[in-house]
Amino acid sequence: MPAPRILYCRCAYAQVVPGDVKDAVLAKLCDSGVAFESVSDLCEMSARRDPRLQTLLAGPEDQPVRIAACHPRAVKWLFHAADAPFPDERDGSIEVLNMREQSAAEIVERLQQTEN
Repeated sequence: MPAPRILYCRCAYAQVVPGDVKDAVLAKLCDSGVAFESVSDLCEMSARRDPRLQTLLAGPEDQPVRIAACHPRAVKWLFHAADAPFPDERDGSIEVLNMREQSAAEIVERLQQTEN
């Protein structure tokens, strides 16, 4: 199975994610050498209907997507509002890690795992 595509949200505008958690996740991702895309704010991207949201989900079907952001239900609907709906949720190809509730260590460990 290919390594997951990783999207990290900085949550720059709403600032609902604790600063220490998002800083630690970003630092550990940078130090890990794992490829990832960092965006300033998924809420803003959704509001602008940024086509990069569609691009992230349009990768190979066998490559999972992991998103470090906030509440999974909110992230799902941000993508939906940007005309980039998640595929069938039962297939497990997209996982949203909640930086509002999970620890930085837990999130980074999951982002770096190559199996589902």
